[in-house]
Amino acid sequence: MAITTIAGQIIRLISSLPKTMQYSGFWRLLVLALFCLTTSFVRADEASDFILGKKLFSSTAPPCGICHTLKDAESEGAIGPILDELKPNQLRVVTALNNGIGAMPSFKDKLSAEEIRAIALYVSKASGAK
Repeated sequence: MAITTIAGQIIRLISSLPKTMQYSGFWRLLVLALFCLTTSFVRADEASDFILGKKLFSSTAPPCGICHTLKDAESEGAIGPILDELKPNQLRVVTALNNGIGAMPSFKDKLSAEEIRAIALYVSKASGAK
């Protein structure tokens, strides 16, 4: 979302310039450089969220691995679905953590929104979700 916002602001700025300046190589290079910089920041945030999610997966009370099997976490739970087979996307994990599903309780009162997003990112990436 941040990349989209920044890209939109850059496009509006360039559009407000005289036509002769809009097509110069400088502006194209500037847009490319800003895109590369913001993309690397997003990847860095994603990496730290992945690490936090992995930690929380194993340390949340109760730990997710008690019920769920996830190879990356070396967990072999037998109650919930095998996450490596289910390959849930982030939205599905966030929804399950917030609302509970089946025997799984809601964790929205135990975890912050940031922690829920981190676990969702970790589970979706570690399970190979697309």
